Amino acid sequence: MNKAEILYKIQNSDTKKIKIAFSDIDGILRGKYIHRDKFLNAVENGLGFCDVIFGWDCNDKCYDNAEITGWHSGYPDAKARIDLSTFREIPWEKNTPFFLGDFSGDPKYAATVCSRSLLMRIAEECKTMGYTPIFSQEFEWFNFRGTPGEISAANFEELTPITPGMFGYSVIRTSLNQDYFHELFDLLEQFDVPLEGMHTETGPGVMEATVIHDEVLQAADKAILFKTSVKEIAYRHQFVATFMAKWNLNLPGSGGHLHQSLWDTDNRNNLFFDANDPNKMSDTMKHYIAGQLHCLPEILPMFAPNPNSYKRLSGGDWAPSTLTWGIDNRTTSIRAIPGMPKSTRIETRVPGADTNAYLVMAAALAAGLYGIKKQLPLDEATSGNGYQNKSHGTLPVTLEEATKKMAESEIAAELFGHDFVKHFTATREWECRQIDKNDPKWELKRYFEII
Repeated sequence: MNKAEILYKIQNSDTKKIKIAFSDIDGILRGKYIHRDKFLNAVENGLGFCDVIFGWDCNDKCYDNAEITGWHSGYPDAKARIDLSTFREIPWEKNTPFFLGDFSGDPKYAATVCSRSLLMRIAEECKTMGYTPIFSQEFEWFNFRGTPGEISAANFEELTPITPGMFGYSVIRTSLNQDYFHELFDLLEQFDVPLEGMHTETGPGVMEATVIHDEVLQAADKAILFKTSVKEIAYRHQFVATFMAKWNLNLPGSGGHLHQSLWDTDNRNNLFFDANDPNKMSDTMKHYIAGQLHCLPEILPMFAPNPNSYKRLSGGDWAPSTLTWGIDNRTTSIRAIPGMPKSTRIETRVPGADTNAYLVMAAALAAGLYGIKKQLPLDEATSGNGYQNKSHGTLPVTLEEATKKMAESEIAAELFGHDFVKHFTATREWECRQIDKNDPKWELKRYFEII
């Protein structure tokens, strides 16, 4: 639908309320309902939205180290932009019109704190280089019976997963809760977040789903909306869905693996494919992988943003800890998936399900482009167990270590700009200071539902 068609539909709809949302630095959607008349005015003139969403953390506690906004600035409105191309109707809310937005029209916020604006800038740079970035994120998440209030009141004790035991790729477990699983697949399709596939994963109550690939900005929009939608649909069934990277040390973590390829400007030819290469991998693909491996230690907080993230990246358990790549190797940080012209791609396996899709896709794309621009050579692929191959180095093991490295990184400043790096690393330093060593449940209380 073009702009005129969207506005005509809104003006002639039965509802007078519109739902809008913007991503904060953690990838949590912050939004509200507005009157149709206010929406129509905002389309032309922009919309004021309190900049506190960039001045507090995932638990609404105000940062004490943010310069962009705070008590010192009085938390004014930032000028938000509603992106009409994101128009959807929420099928589980009586087809309520819905739009995503960003702060790309306000230079103060676009360059510093708005993750969607950052991705837009890097995607534009990619296109000027002659590439169309095609991305998709796949998610693993745990599902539990109860409501957020019930689980919190029970202090996260004796959580009941919706299915028992370790049973990946089970066809009978999905039948056990078929109303929920069918709603996930069908309602997400209606919400224009179509799934390529969905199945049970290894672990009690675990699911995995992959959102169908798209150009990178649309792919990130869909990934952000996927997580929020799953949580809302789960509520309808008296379930709680958690995307924590590692909610239980004795169970597998939850990945947010990232699939990527670069195509030509007409989106006809996959530039990662080379029929003449023994592995069908082009030089562009090799440089892209080399760039990611080179940059990963410098920008890891964008792939692993919370203290809890690093419990997943401890080595083994389907999550990487080494700077490795391999051909169809799920033990490495980057899994090259060469094949047919349409399907050749890479899968970056470092990100967890707790990531901000805008930031993780911006980081992956910028690092890959860095490798292409610098013509970085690709080391030999890892065969066998990538967890044991430490010859090229390992990832930082805590958020504190990773954040310090990123804050001092010339590469990070080159990729994202000094202002963004300064603000983002300050928020991660704050996150490290929220660790409560006297409360073994602090991570569950902080991240279980919201992240």
